[in-house]
Amino acid sequence: MRVGVLTGGGDAPGLNCVIRAVVRKGVSDFGMDFVGFRDGWRGPLTKETMTLDIAAVRGILPRGGTILGSSRTNPVKQEGGVEAVRANLAELGVDALIAIGGEDTLGVAATLNELGIPVVGVPKTIDNDLAATDATFGFDTAVQIATDAVDRLHTTAESHKRVLVLEVMGRHAGWIALSSGMAGGANIVLIPEFPFDMDQVVEWVEKRFERGYAPIVVVAEGASPRGGRLVVKDAATDAFGHVRLSGVGDWLARELEERTGHEARTTVLGYVQRGGTPTARDRVLATRFGIHAVEAVHEGDFGAMVALRGNDIVRVQIAEAVAELKTVSPELYAEAATFFG
Repeated sequence: MRVGVLTGGGDAPGLNCVIRAVVRKGVSDFGMDFVGFRDGWRGPLTKETMTLDIAAVRGILPRGGTILGSSRTNPVKQEGGVEAVRANLAELGVDALIAIGGEDTLGVAATLNELGIPVVGVPKTIDNDLAATDATFGFDTAVQIATDAVDRLHTTAESHKRVLVLEVMGRHAGWIALSSGMAGGANIVLIPEFPFDMDQVVEWVEKRFERGYAPIVVVAEGASPRGGRLVVKDAATDAFGHVRLSGVGDWLARELEERTGHEARTTVLGYVQRGGTPTARDRVLATRFGIHAVEAVHEGDFGAMVALRGNDIVRVQIAEAVAELKTVSPELYAEAATFFG
């Protein structure tokens, strides 16, 4: 059996762990042959491939990024895209695909599977916002990096008595902001699920200064003021219709400086959150996902996605996995709010 492997969407620490596990398990236990498709769904669309064997995955466990490359290509939205993918897979002798990605990549996988192209999905997103799995790899690494940033910002905030705003990733879900803010002892955490009251934020900031300390504000890129709009990089959209978010941190710092009279500065972590070596936890989870994805292919359980439930790796339908996002609950946000101000 010949199996294609691709990684789509934003890169996440742990992608190479999945690739390594897929190949090692598939070759050793099932005698499978693998072909790596380059740059996400662009690979099957344009027939761009690379050798994917035991030698190719040797030493990649601790490496961030993906040896296959990634992109936000969407073959379903391109005229003749699905037919091109089907024809290229047939020409290359590929019997099935393992697609590693988030809601967009897996959304394409679900559509292709419904159209008769056998696909198994592996969930990947540093945002941890896929409802069908308890956790996604890459999230733990991103939270650790953001927490380290909060820890370091405390010293500058106290030295200069400034408001320091840390903008982290999180388009629709505030898991990174919430987790790093709680772990790092941030004084305010603002997330997309709950539009914030600017007057309340100002009150928290001033209360912190009254106590003789400088505030740290962690804000997710998708957070917005109550009754306001998302702050976007520009009006352009990608192949999945997403605008580029960025700038809420700078906007927030300007507003706070103007309203409180205290100097405010912004740090935007950006791609730093998703780069570099994955944590041990992400390596283990990604490896387990890879093992179970190959088993699903071997058993012909196409249309399935591997997921974490408790300590077990289970299978769910890809369509279920992308149907609903996992967001921060009011109860959990209320716990974090105990430490605001």
